[in-house]
Amino acid sequence: MIWVITLGLGVVIGVLLGLLGGGGSILAVPALVYGAGLGIEQAIPISLIVVGVASAVGALPKLRARQIEWRLAAVFTAAGIPATFAGSSVGRLIPESALLIGFAVVMVAAGTRMLIDRGDTGTACSTEGSGINWRRCAPRAIPAGLAVGFLTGLFGAGGGFLIIPALVLMLGIEMSVAVGTSLVIIVANSAAGLLSHLSGTSIDWAITAAFAGTAIAGSLIAGHLGTRADTDRLQRWFAYLVFAVAAYILVDTVFLR
Repeated sequence: MIWVITLGLGVVIGVLLGLLGGGGSILAVPALVYGAGLGIEQAIPISLIVVGVASAVGALPKLRARQIEWRLAAVFTAAGIPATFAGSSVGRLIPESALLIGFAVVMVAAGTRMLIDRGDTGTACSTEGSGINWRRCAPRAIPAGLAVGFLTGLFGAGGGFLIIPALVLMLGIEMSVAVGTSLVIIVANSAAGLLSHLSGTSIDWAITAAFAGTAIAGSLIAGHLGTRADTDRLQRWFAYLVFAVAAYILVDTVFLR
């Protein structure tokens, strides 16, 4: 039963990555820790593999539709990769219980952001006419890339729950382009995070393959659904699921261990 739930969450992760450009990856570590019974030191690199592969698959339709802003993806990646290594280094110094509590706090923040998203857009960047206004865009894009990379290394989450609002709300990127750009950034950050976690960590490849397979299936489902899904409603229900998982992590870590 636990494996069924874990693999089911793999599908959910893939669907959310494909439709929303992020968010689903925040369930990967809890699914592996509480569903598959792994320690967090094993769950983080497996999460990064699963999220990176599923994001790459989800990015393919966006690539064909030319809905990726490569220059912004490069800025986020250049800032995020060093921060990813820093985050993984900090994570090794933190006890597992504290890391899980911190992860739950980040989940609550992500869920709250999803619920209060009003669909507003920023104006710092412009992708029309002359292209991106780097004088206004870079000072916001670089710190956002650093934050996303650090959290990716620390918790093994792709960071899409931060990338999408940064691209849309802060920088003014159109949502369809933000989703594709976010997926490319997640792939790069996940690869960097995986490299930073490989030393001294054993990976259960059977669990990785099964979890990645269901996440890829979810990404393909999302690609088929396209714009027919009610992404606003999906985002709200996903936020409630994130709150429930965060509450479980806190109760288990604080009161049951």
